[in-house]
Amino acid sequence: MGALTGWRYCPRCASELRLEPGRASCPACGYVQYAASAAAVSAFVLDGEGRILLARRAFEPDLGRWDSLGGFLEEGEDPIAGLERELREETSLGCEVGDFVGAFSDTYGDGPDARSTLNLVWEVRIDPGEPVAADDVSELRWFARDELPADAEFAFRWLAPALRRWAARSRTQADNGAE
Repeated sequence: MGALTGWRYCPRCASELRLEPGRASCPACGYVQYAASAAAVSAFVLDGEGRILLARRAFEPDLGRWDSLGGFLEEGEDPIAGLERELREETSLGCEVGDFVGAFSDTYGDGPDARSTLNLVWEVRIDPGEPVAADDVSELRWFARDELPADAEFAFRWLAPALRRWAARSRTQADNGAE
């Protein structure tokens, strides 16, 4: 129950909460809070040569590991608008959002405070120009689909398997002339 870890008192009336799997409720005022995955957006950024742009994380969790560009949605934010915002923050460039790749569950961090996440991923092409590492990114690098870093070099558990499946599917589509 990472989202509710540490909750003891009602945020409305300060009475002691009743904690159950997946929810916290207040017997005094009836307030209920459900544990839910935090929504995040990610981009598999492609260039004209079919390479993917990866970002080296500048902060924990997974400091120094390769990650896709993206981040958490703000409350009420449209996922595509959030993806565009995150790419501007991390590369200084705008983008064109393409096909939806998939949704992947994971956690942000480890241990009792780890937060469950739902990662929504799209293929993206960035605007012309040189991307500049900014915000929570220390380095940006283009990788050919068949030259991705080793799995242990990736941040988060969902990313390496998702990228490898995506790259294999993309190669198959290219071999069949469907790209």
